[in-house]
Amino acid sequence: MIKLISINKTYQIGDTPLRALRDVSLNIDSGEYLSVMGPSGSGKSTLLNMIGLLDRPDSGSYLFDNVATEALKEERRARLRGENIGFIFQSFHLINRLTAFENVELPLILTEQPIKSRRQAVAEVLDMVGLSARASHKPNQLSGGQLQRVAIARAIVMRPRLLLADEPTGNLDSASGSEVIEVIERLNRDGITLVAVTHDQNLGDRATRHIRMVDGQIDSDQR
Repeated sequence: MIKLISINKTYQIGDTPLRALRDVSLNIDSGEYLSVMGPSGSGKSTLLNMIGLLDRPDSGSYLFDNVATEALKEERRARLRGENIGFIFQSFHLINRLTAFENVELPLILTEQPIKSRRQAVAEVLDMVGLSARASHKPNQLSGGQLQRVAIARAIVMRPRLLLADEPTGNLDSASGSEVIEVIERLNRDGITLVAVTHDQNLGDRATRHIRMVDGQIDSDQR
């Protein structure tokens, strides 16, 4: 599904170059469950952004379903991303004036899907994350765990094949974090490929494949 070949990425911080990724090569098969761990600044989030087509490498190649993505025009990359990849972040990125239902519906509105089909899709994913009874609530009426579950519902409403989670339990207490872990693991069991960047050892240990990054490189890759 995913093949990274000798990926390099350097950012310029003032006059100082920062090598975020150094010759990173990685294969991810459909349906896998990976955790990516490592110290701050090790390149974890840059790797996730690269896999999610949010960033381009300075050199190297990224194949998604055997399609080389690094030279694609932005419109094609955006379409590939929208059709295949869902994102969950540490900060929920919900719109406060919208209800849970309306927040989840946004990606479908942006792709101009018919009202009836998009409302059915939203209802289905809210039920999937256990929030049907909270559909009309706004973010300030929801707990942290509920907010993250709304964000998960929004991430999967387009039925992505790949789910990328960047510190999905980072802003949650242990009970809420456990709820979120159960939701994303259930999605993985249903066939969605899951890649989670995390400092949460509990989440990291639960994955079936464990990648550790140090100084922009993959230091270990264990199954």
